[in-house]
Amino acid sequence: MTPIELETPRLRLRAWRDSDRAPFAALNADPRVMEFFPATQTREESDKAVDLIRSRMAENGWGPWAVEVRGVSPFVGFVGLNVVAPNYPVEPKVEIGWRLAAEHWGRGYASEGARAALAAGFERLGFDEIVSFTTVKNARSRAVMEKIGMRFAGETFEHPNIPAGHPLRTHVLYRLARGDRK
Repeated sequence: MTPIELETPRLRLRAWRDSDRAPFAALNADPRVMEFFPATQTREESDKAVDLIRSRMAENGWGPWAVEVRGVSPFVGFVGLNVVAPNYPVEPKVEIGWRLAAEHWGRGYASEGARAALAAGFERLGFDEIVSFTTVKNARSRAVMEKIGMRFAGETFEHPNIPAGHPLRTHVLYRLARGDRK
């Protein structure tokens, strides 16, 4: 299936290219970007993530899109939708997420791209509700969630892939229903 591509005034959310691998690996190796993950990623781990994203996009036509900033950079990270793994205790099973290179933070790219991804999820793909989650301490991502209209309803869960007792294990869950969009 040909992946959906999305356009905003400044961004292009598109299918991944082989040329995205090196900057994505650099982003995943940056401790600032990965501050709220248990560890940074090796090049091999990062490339496996790209392979998985590309295969899911080929199958579904959507996913975590590579983000281009017109006139600035051909790749700054990803923004998009993802199917939540079955072992996560959240419903529904479609999430929105983002990961951008630190040098592109603070410019509104995450929220701009996320709004386009939410619109595609609700209007083109027909989802009734989309969730997002992060560790309790990730104030930057929580701010993006709130900026794009998601609501924290007091729900938390223990991330199934983070060991018990780890300081990043408890996650907050944000939600947005189709009818609640601004």
